[in-house]
Amino acid sequence: MRYVLKKVLMMALTLVVVSVCVFLAFHIIPGDPATRLLGTQGTPAQVEALREQMGLNDPLYQQYFRWFTSLLHGDLGTSYVYSQPVASMLASKIPITFSLAMMSFVFMILISIPLGIYTARHENGMADRIIMTVNQIIMAIPPFFSGILITYFFGMILHLFTPGGFVSYDTSAGGFFAYLIFPAIAIALPKAAMATKLLRGSVVDEAAKDYTRTAYSRGNTVNGVLYRHVLKNAMIPVITFIGMALADMVAGSIVIEQVFGIPGISRILLTSISNRDYPVVEAIIMGIAMLVILINFLVDVIYRIIDPRISD
Repeated sequence: MRYVLKKVLMMALTLVVVSVCVFLAFHIIPGDPATRLLGTQGTPAQVEALREQMGLNDPLYQQYFRWFTSLLHGDLGTSYVYSQPVASMLASKIPITFSLAMMSFVFMILISIPLGIYTARHENGMADRIIMTVNQIIMAIPPFFSGILITYFFGMILHLFTPGGFVSYDTSAGGFFAYLIFPAIAIALPKAAMATKLLRGSVVDEAAKDYTRTAYSRGNTVNGVLYRHVLKNAMIPVITFIGMALADMVAGSIVIEQVFGIPGISRILLTSISNRDYPVVEAIIMGIAMLVILINFLVDVIYRIIDPRISD
């Protein structure tokens, strides 16, 4: 219980530090939201009046506490550009990006875990060498370029999907998830290749340790030693990577959405950055940061469940 409480306190402290960094970052960079809204036709007096109305003339610490307090109460603020609550603007976008990230995560697990175990069991065999060679090539290809190749080959040549033909989940849940398959694969492949290599190496290392020889000497089968002893210890470093990969997939989804024409949070994020629409950008960045912090917390808890000896 103390371990979990300590991690929760660290998570809260990290969230506060991240919120300060996010807030300051978007108030230090050049550009004025009031000037951006009024354009070149706005007079200095009009710009000053709008800044006063938006609260931008208040000291930074007052602006921060006002924003962070509202955030803790679930109020994401109001868009400078659209004069709409940020929460309502993101409500229809978040499920799209979240679904894409989670589908990518599932694909990564389904690909990497079986391949990692298989290549470890057939170390230095022909299949292992072929898989590891392909693995190395996939790791070298960025997700956005994989997305372009997938769009060209599977979309334009094989016609397995229509590039840009996104189907909303409100229109058809089946069509929605069907369209996300190829973008999810583009995101998942590099991460799956990395996880496969990491799991393979970890299983091979654990299989060479003394406790596995002891397990064999007691009459355990290869599968028994692998799944009861080796894999449990080998998964510890892999879990760290999987947690980081899940967080990275959310950020990676933003790039892939642009490649496949998916109307997730990427469009509104890029537009808001261009327009200096701070409330929208800060809400999205804080959402991603909170997800990363939560994932790290869950990884630490899973560590403790797998190995109770872990105390840090």
